Amino acid sequence: MSTEHVGVRQSILDTAKPIILGKGFAAAGLNEILSAANVPKGSFYHYFKSKERFGEALLDSYFSDYLEHLETLLTRPGRNAAERLMSYWQQWLETQACDGPDGKCLAVKLGGEVSDLSEPMRMALHRGTNQIIERLARCIREGILDGSLPASLDARHTAQTLYEIWLGATLLTKFRRDRSGLDGAMLATLHWLQLPVSAASPT
Repeated sequence: MSTEHVGVRQSILDTAKPIILGKGFAAAGLNEILSAANVPKGSFYHYFKSKERFGEALLDSYFSDYLEHLETLLTRPGRNAAERLMSYWQQWLETQACDGPDGKCLAVKLGGEVSDLSEPMRMALHRGTNQIIERLARCIREGILDGSLPASLDARHTAQTLYEIWLGATLLTKFRRDRSGLDGAMLATLHWLQLPVSAASPT
């Protein structure tokens, strides 16, 4: 696969993400995406075998970028593991509570829509979310070792439970059009990690 081919393919994926975050997968037209990406109409299948495979590639690209950003947050120097972990949840609250597609969660947007319709896309969601949970679990283990988190925590179970709470809270935010679910997720997170309320605001 040529460098040019890879570059155009990635450009299509990057252009498609905000469109699909706004409209959903089924409602986003291929011609609209190609036009926005300045790619000739009709050339879609030169880069993707099907719209389903395009959706799988979109999710894989999204999670790759997400995990890179997560790694940056969870390795920030000068902070203990609990502080780094809480900076992630704080950023989640701020991005998911605001209007507009920037920073919005593609897993929340597409999870319910595509999981029963596309096995490749369902598996991409499954892979991506599992990778996020594993990275969060590693940070929790670091917190247990540096003493900033309780030694009684089961790192993998805690990471999975908290991630599930935040995914659910983000979905409720869409239903309610307010941030009450996210605020509740933050309080539940602090309680689970046995941290003071002041830990919700990174310094």
